[in-house]
Amino acid sequence: MDPISGERVEVDGTYQNEWGREVELNRGQTFPADPALGTTGWRLIEYSFENHHDGRTDPRLVSKKDEIERQRGKITHPRRHLVRKDR
Repeated sequence: MDPISGERVEVDGTYQNEWGREVELNRGQTFPADPALGTTGWRLIEYSFENHHDGRTDPRLVSKKDEIERQRGKITHPRRHLVRKDR
């Protein structure tokens, strides 16, 4: 059952009422009454979360392939020896 105006918000996110008005609410706030409808029901349409607060991609999501290649050295041919003992 959807929450109605006057109840406490349990989940941070964007909520929409019966007429389509969207409001961003945080946990602990109360659902507001609509200026035209008065007491109305609210539905969660989008969760609110901050994953990229600095505007950069989370380092856990970046591929490590380039870093591994840099550590091993550039391999341009399959017959290239990584450790040359045949000199």
